[in-house]
Amino acid sequence: MGNPLIKVNKEQKKFKGGKYIKSIVYGGLDGIVTTFAVVSGVAGASLAMKVVIILGFSNLLADGFSMAIGDYLSSKSENEYNSGLKKQKSREVIENIDDEIASLVSAYENQGMSTQDAQSIAYTLAKYESSFIDQRITNGHGGEEIQEGPLKNAIVTFLSFFFFGMTPLLVYVLSMFVPVLNDHVFFVASVLTGVTLFILGALKSRITHSNWLRSGLEMLVIGGLAAVAAYLIGYVLGGI
Repeated sequence: MGNPLIKVNKEQKKFKGGKYIKSIVYGGLDGIVTTFAVVSGVAGASLAMKVVIILGFSNLLADGFSMAIGDYLSSKSENEYNSGLKKQKSREVIENIDDEIASLVSAYENQGMSTQDAQSIAYTLAKYESSFIDQRITNGHGGEEIQEGPLKNAIVTFLSFFFFGMTPLLVYVLSMFVPVLNDHVFFVASVLTGVTLFILGALKSRITHSNWLRSGLEMLVIGGLAAVAAYLIGYVLGGI
């Protein structure tokens, strides 16, 4: 049998590793789709290659900062709400301390403890106000998790948006130094976009413990449909 403490530590590391998965996945997906929309629109309008690069990187910076700010404000507001909710529930626990102790004793008894042991543990825990409140909020009142680091969330979102969103542009940048790519630049950019979408889905499965192939294909299909729609819109508008 393995050491249970090692298992707990592994689970904690997995949880910490997955804390920013939402920012990574959605930031990256939005970066790819919006950047590829710019690439598609320019390709449909048959504009110069430098226009793709200029508009593409401008979009990466502008939308990336916009998403990061939105993520920061959203995370900050959620933390403030959960913090206020925790304070309210803490006051309720203190105001009804006798009822809370009785509820805890009853819970321990339902788990098979004797009344004497249950009371001993409950009253001992009640001596330590902070620990008792945390225990009651978590187990008895459905306490909300307070996320840490709104600024870190924002930075992860921006970097993910920029890193993954840059993928469709890499081919256009490389084509300036490798002329052979000029005839197939949009096709290669589309393939790289599809591969990156699949990688994003597989990355998500590493944290959520889902099937990596299914998760990758799901992300590819969803992102691919959005990219196709963006291409068609760009093609139609480019012909006006």
